[in-house]
Amino acid sequence: MKKTVLASVIAGIAFSGQAFAVELYNSEGTTFSFGGHISMGIGNDGNDDLVVQSISPRINISGTQDMGNGFKADFKGEWGFRPLKDTDANGDEKDAFFTRLGYIGVSHDTWGRASGGTEWSPYYSVAGIADMPIAFANDFLYVQGGALGSSRAERIVAYRKTFMFGENLDLNLGAGWQGQNGAYGDRGQLALSFDLGAINVGYAFSTGSVAGQNDDAMGNTLSAKYGSYGDGLFVAAVYEMGSDFRNALGGAAYDSTSVEAIAAFALANSLNFSLNYESHEDDDSSITVISQMALQVEYNFTPAFMGYAGYQLDLGDDVSSDDDLYALGVRYYL
Repeated sequence: MKKTVLASVIAGIAFSGQAFAVELYNSEGTTFSFGGHISMGIGNDGNDDLVVQSISPRINISGTQDMGNGFKADFKGEWGFRPLKDTDANGDEKDAFFTRLGYIGVSHDTWGRASGGTEWSPYYSVAGIADMPIAFANDFLYVQGGALGSSRAERIVAYRKTFMFGENLDLNLGAGWQGQNGAYGDRGQLALSFDLGAINVGYAFSTGSVAGQNDDAMGNTLSAKYGSYGDGLFVAAVYEMGSDFRNALGGAAYDSTSVEAIAAFALANSLNFSLNYESHEDDDSSITVISQMALQVEYNFTPAFMGYAGYQLDLGDDVSSDDDLYALGVRYYL
C-alpha cells in the first residue's frame, strides 16, 4: 500500500507512545481535532517516599487544510499540564500549563514537508526510536534537548521527505536549522534512515555553537530497530557520540557516549512486556552519569485506557546513590 508523505511524517512525529485524537470538524478539506492524555498512579520519588504521580500529561489541538495542487497544511499546538500541585525550589507553585509543541507545516507527496516552530526534530526521528514505554524510557535525549534539537526542538525550521523504492524500501531524509536561542547559536542537523520492511536503520548528526565553549556542540547518533512497539516483537538500540554536546549534571558540556536499548513483546491481547537499558558516560572525566535498566508491562483495557507498571534498577553510577524506582498506574487517551 502506498503511504503518503503526510501520513508517514505525522506517524514519525507522533511515534513516541500512542496517538489519539477526537476529530471535531471535517468539511471541505479542513479538519480540526483535540487530543492528549493524562496518567495517574503511584510510585517513589527521589527520597524513596511513596507518592501519587502523573507522568507527562498533555492536551493538544491539531488541524489540516487542503490547499489544492497536492499541497496540504497542518498545525499542532500541545501543552503539558500539571494536574497535581507542584512547586519549585523556592516553594512557589509551578505554572499549570507549559508549551510542548507548536508548529505549522506544509506537505506535498512529491516535494516533501517543510515546517517551523517547536516540534519533534529530525534528529529525534533517528535517536528516539527506543523512547517508548510510559513509565521509564530515554532520559539523555532530553538533557538540553529543546535547545540542542535532540528531542522537542525549539525554534526549528525542518524539512522531511520520504523516497520510496518499491514496496519494502524507503529512504527518509530530514534536515533542520535553529537560530539563536539563549546561549546556543545557529544549529543544524541532518537525519537519514532506511525502512527495509520491518527493519529500520538510521544516522543523525547535529552541530552548532554554544556561548562559552571553544568547540561546537556536536552529536552523532546511530540507531536500528525491528518491528513496531506494541505489535509482537520489537527491538531497538541507539548509540550517541557527543562532543561537548550535553551535561546531564548541569554546567559546561562534556564529551559523552550514550546508549539506549529496548526489547519488547506484545501478546495478541495487547499485554506488552519490555526490558530497556540506558547509560550515559562523561568521557572527559571517565565517569558514569546514568546506568539503569527497567522491567515494564503495559496493557490496553480499552483502546484509549491503558494500565502500566514498571521497576527501574539503578545499576550504579559515579555521581549519585543507587536508587531504584517503581511506578504503577493508568493512562487515559483523549
